[in-house]
Amino acid sequence: MKVYSKNQLQRYPIYLKFFKKLLNEGVTTVSSPMIAKDLGYSEEQIRKDLQAVCDTPGRPKKGRDVRKVIDTLESFLGYHDKVNAVILGAGKLGSALARYPGFGEMGLRIVAAFDIDPAKYGEKDGIAVYPIEKLDAVLQETNCRIAIITVPPQEAQAAADLAVKHGIRGLWNFAPTLLTVPDDIILENVNLASSLAVLSHNLNRRLAIEEKFDY
Repeated sequence: MKVYSKNQLQRYPIYLKFFKKLLNEGVTTVSSPMIAKDLGYSEEQIRKDLQAVCDTPGRPKKGRDVRKVIDTLESFLGYHDKVNAVILGAGKLGSALARYPGFGEMGLRIVAAFDIDPAKYGEKDGIAVYPIEKLDAVLQETNCRIAIITVPPQEAQAAADLAVKHGIRGLWNFAPTLLTVPDDIILENVNLASSLAVLSHNLNRRLAIEEKFDY
């Protein structure tokens, strides 16, 4: 089985969005130089990334068939396979994620949310919100594999432990804290602070360059 780096995996959804944009514009073939011009990656990097997931090579001077690459990337990313997920924490962030329509296109189906606040119970944003005591029953009924953690940081570890106890195999953690999970559990942290740090650093660097050449 091929091994892909985290950076490489993060590029594939970007490629997919780009190819879908091309298809909507009537473009049927695309070359590495064209992708490089729009996305800012090197041609070598693009060729390596696409060769790692595509069965057939691009055609000389013409590039790759856009429709075929879209289908390949969607299959590789699991968009053709529906995976059920639950949200732990039905606050503002959890509710925003429950409303996000793009998950369906990515093969992720939010089937329920859970909270400890009785005021949140019932249907909200088209998703049923249950007391946390019903987590096991709902997971068994819906065959969920993923739990999305959007609780306050001090409650995140307990939420993760409970989800793992009841059979969750993957955790998508939006809480700003580090979690400890068993080795067989897939954990993906969404670190907003790190992302903002990268944005701020690059912005300040760009502004410094512009100021240097602003005579």
